[in-house]
Formats: sequence, C-alpha cells, structure tokens
Amino acid sequence: MNSMQDKTLVCSDCGQEFTFSASEQEFFTQKGFSQPSRCRLCRAARKAARGGSSSYSESSGGGYSGGYSSSERQMYPAVCAQCGKDTQVPFQPRGDRPVYCSDCYRAQQGSSSGSGGSSYGGGSGGRRRY
Repeated sequence: MNSMQDKTLVCSDCGQEFTFSASEQEFFTQKGFSQPSRCRLCRAARKAARGGSSSYSESSGGGYSGGYSSSERQMYPAVCAQCGKDTQVPFQPRGDRPVYCSDCYRAQQGSSSGSGGSSYGGGSGGRRRY
C-alpha cells in the first residue's frame, strides 16, 4: 500500500528545496514524527552541533543508537575537496584533512596508489573503509 508520493519541501534553514520521499513519509508516520522542516544536510548539521546521535531529542526507540544495529548509520554533511559537491560521509569531518564524495574518492583510490600520505600508517591514516 504505497499511496504516498514524494513531496517537495523548502528547508527552513537554508531555503533549498528538498524531496521528502514516499518511503521517508512512511517511516516518519510509523515513528509518529512530524513532517521535516529542514533538509537532510541542515538536519545533520544541527544534530552534529547539538553533540551527536544520542541526545535528549531522541524520545522514541528508547536507548542507545550508536551501534550498527540501527537501520541507518549516522551521516555528516561535507563538501567534496575535489569537485565541490555537497555530500554526506559516515564520519565527523575535522577540517584538517580533505573529504571526498564517493565518486572522487573512488577516482582518488584508483589513480594514487602510493601517494596519499597514509600508506605507512602515519597517525590515523590507516582507517580507510571504502
């Protein structure tokens, strides 16, 4: 029973239009959430500014949500250092290292096999997952 259709909404923070998909609407309805007023990037930025994932505002679900047992992992807004595209990454960007969108990251991995500074572990460079 997929009677819902995608809706185009306007973010109250940045003013950009964003799509509130039918599947998101179903999820929000199941959880008893109201329609979002912010786009995904602004919601993630606001959540990160409040201090992360397990804050006082998460009233449903009852408990710790930091593990991978949840349906989705925490994503953070970022701007690709190579192409400038807005993207989301599964870690909190610190600003001291470049962040790439998935396309540029794949291209980076393919073209720079030895240069990248992290091939010998130097600090936290050995934490690549993708």
